[in-house]
Amino acid sequence: MGKERTFIDLFCGAGGLSYGFEMVGLKPVFAIDNWQDALDTYNYNNPNGATLCTDLSNIDINKIDKDFNIKSVDIIIGGPPCQGFSLAGKRIIDDVRNKLYKSFVSFVDYYSPKVFVMENVPNILSIGEGLVRKSIVADFTALGYSVQYKVLTASDYGVPQNRRRAFFVGVKDGAFSFPEPSVKDKVTVSQAINDLPENSIDDGSPYTCREKSNYQRWARSDSARIFNHETTNHNEKTQRIISLVPDGGNYKDLPVELQDTRKVHIAWTRLSSNKPSITIDTGHRHHFHYRYNRIPTVRECARIQSFPDNYIFLKSRTSQYKQVGNAVPPLMAAAIAEEVKNVFQ
Repeated sequence: MGKERTFIDLFCGAGGLSYGFEMVGLKPVFAIDNWQDALDTYNYNNPNGATLCTDLSNIDINKIDKDFNIKSVDIIIGGPPCQGFSLAGKRIIDDVRNKLYKSFVSFVDYYSPKVFVMENVPNILSIGEGLVRKSIVADFTALGYSVQYKVLTASDYGVPQNRRRAFFVGVKDGAFSFPEPSVKDKVTVSQAINDLPENSIDDGSPYTCREKSNYQRWARSDSARIFNHETTNHNEKTQRIISLVPDGGNYKDLPVELQDTRKVHIAWTRLSSNKPSITIDTGHRHHFHYRYNRIPTVRECARIQSFPDNYIFLKSRTSQYKQVGNAVPPLMAAAIAEEVKNVFQ
């Protein structure tokens, strides 16, 4: 049996990236985020590692090392926010707007892991006409890493959602290959959630029917009960408008006089039952169930993100939606993590 490989998760959120890495046998030893709600969920579902709630832009890594006794780590993962990158010439400079990204670089520099995985929004590859991408590659190349980057689509890896994320993977003294798509027939929204009932279920209630797809069988495999399935009570007018939108439709399917009732282009969008979902949001109430006249529940969103049913979200419902919507889909993370494991062989 090989050595157990460890990882640190920076900007861990509720733990989607970490959970994917755990799914393939990698061990979390430390995770950091600046939002306690997300860390409470992370701790509940990932009890094996230490966590810290702090602002990573003002962190003393030496103190982290001393306080948590993290002497070495094999992998560092995380997704620093990319808003407002500040560039000078062809480099990301030490500007206040770059502190979170620079803190990720500092952790990689300090611990010198064999591999790092940094995820972000797809347009990070094109910001500043590609200068941000080139600067990121240059920063890690200077630390001795061979860096690759690619935009992946979650539905290629069994996630019932067409979410796209950019990944930078750096390796010291080794080679990394991004995973090839692992599914031929993509999981649809109905295959993900059509076993979940129209109305609210008290946390800890048993399932109301048998599973109806292989994906649901997987999601339920370590769970006998439903959590986070509390529905939203929309007013009568909202429900009437939703009812006019067909499966997979949007505001364009409404009568002309109703099309401008919400001033965003994604308004009144129903998920399509026979396709992977569009990218779910953090609870803005613009995406609706393909059949029921309501937004998806937190559990339905978690299924669409590929969290199994035994992954339970804590705190307020508004917070739960944000935690789920901000997460990296675990099955997508697991596909990356499987290739990361190969680096050590």
